[in-house]
Amino acid sequence: MTGPLFPPTFRASLDQLFTWRRDVRHFRTDPVPEAVLTRLLETACLAPSVGLSEPWRFVRVEAPGRRAAIRENFARCNTDALTGHSGEDARRYATLKLAGLDDAPHQIAVFCDTNPAQGRGLGRGTMPETTVWSAVMAIHTFWLAATAEGVGLGWVSILEPDEVSRTLCMPPDWQFLAYLCVGYPAEQADTPELERRGWEQRNPARRRWIIR
Repeated sequence: MTGPLFPPTFRASLDQLFTWRRDVRHFRTDPVPEAVLTRLLETACLAPSVGLSEPWRFVRVEAPGRRAAIRENFARCNTDALTGHSGEDARRYATLKLAGLDDAPHQIAVFCDTNPAQGRGLGRGTMPETTVWSAVMAIHTFWLAATAEGVGLGWVSILEPDEVSRTLCMPPDWQFLAYLCVGYPAEQADTPELERRGWEQRNPARRRWIIR
């Protein structure tokens, strides 16, 4: 069986997708159609996984009480993070909108089943952390698929992980990886917001690969 051919026009569009995939912090409040959100989650599950274990667990957080608890978790952690900066860094940090928890219509927590029965342990004997890496691949697949649909995603990492797991009543062997805010972006850009706001700059001269 012959696989599909991807013409140069497709590859050019794919390059644009990579460029426009941004970590979104400002959202419109109108919801993403249910069919679109379902399709994006189904696409995420096409990600590669060690031993075909498919260890990712996407949890849609809808209950207002649980969302409020996550928001409180973030507020405490963000306040603590601010104390770790001083001077100009502290001023800039205080101006950054580091979460879309107030506006994003959809919130999705992502966990990893670190020892799933599926896959029967193939490929994990010496590197068990590959289940986590597989789940992160699913997050990235979801992110790219969302961008292609004009949907924004923001990864909230300023959270206490164990508290998130307790708030959402997750099994003890599910490791919390990411809390995603999902919705239509209030604005779009092909450069990172942290770069536009002067927090950090990409360094195109410093490549992250070496040759041995």
